[in-house]
Amino acid sequence: MANLVQISRFCGVFLLVLMIFGNLSTCAEARAFFVFGDSLVDNGNNNYLATTARADAPPYGIDYPTHRPTGRFSNGLNIPDLISEEMGWEATLPYLNPELTGQKLLVGANFASAGVGVLNDTGFQFQYQERVSALIGEEETQKLVKESLVLMTLGGNDFVNNYYLVPYSVRSRQFPLPKYVPYVISEYKKVLQRLHELGPRRIIVTGTGPLGCVPAELALHSTNGECAEELQKAAALFNPQLVQMLNDLNQQLGSNVFIAANTNQMHMDFISNPQAFGFTTSKIACCGQGPYNGLGLCTPFSNLCPNRDLYVFWDPFHPSERANKLIVQQILAGSTAYMHPMNLSTIMALDSRS
Repeated sequence: MANLVQISRFCGVFLLVLMIFGNLSTCAEARAFFVFGDSLVDNGNNNYLATTARADAPPYGIDYPTHRPTGRFSNGLNIPDLISEEMGWEATLPYLNPELTGQKLLVGANFASAGVGVLNDTGFQFQYQERVSALIGEEETQKLVKESLVLMTLGGNDFVNNYYLVPYSVRSRQFPLPKYVPYVISEYKKVLQRLHELGPRRIIVTGTGPLGCVPAELALHSTNGECAEELQKAAALFNPQLVQMLNDLNQQLGSNVFIAANTNQMHMDFISNPQAFGFTTSKIACCGQGPYNGLGLCTPFSNLCPNRDLYVFWDPFHPSERANKLIVQQILAGSTAYMHPMNLSTIMALDSRS
């Protein structure tokens, strides 16, 4: 997938609204929800871009309420959808969706785009904050920004696409892996600092999943179902350094602004023991072709499993809706092994008292 959007430019664009919490709390204040990241959280922006990184054809969306493709890289709902559902919030629209106007702007927006990485060099700058200020005024806009919830999912493409996609890539010739990871972390830190300067005070940052264990990498590198060693090494270096960087930022700020979501461990739980979570396989994608259904894209001509709930992976790279649900349950209620320094339920309880 091509690099598409410079995430730091997305960060110049914010705002939000109040709503009533449904499933989590009957009386807590709600907030607008903003999503930044890659295909794991893209809910349709790439439908409006000239790119091959698209999920706008069947069988994508086969289990979505409309049973039609939406641009989500999923058989159904993705992580932002499921967070909104659990919180009782209205789902956010893709920023590029022409229906995102008027009061819908106040719900939040999804800026994610398949293919995006920390180190992207080109992209869009969305003047979202100006659009919201025109509706509710600058002072209310600043207040709502401060009270928003942000989800940030980046990093995987900086390794899968930018470093390992082709032998002797520009990045791999520029940096050995032990030096490339700190470089990505340092650039990510700049993105997060710029984002914080815009006002949000609760930002959930997910780590990478087990990059070498997705069906696409198994198809290329695995002989007996073992995860690809080099990509696993990248994830093992990146994720702890990401957590340390977030801890450092929180210490500098004197507040737990940044929340680290250990999505690597969340994935590994059911990749290591899929049967314990009701899956039959964590190696074979539901939709695809070739070994492990991991080659190429998920298309109308691909192999397609009859029961998506039995598969950890929907396509060669992305979790199934059911796997996403398990991840969201950990985001909401997981221990500090999964959510550091606190989970989303604790965040909402604390913020409701302030």
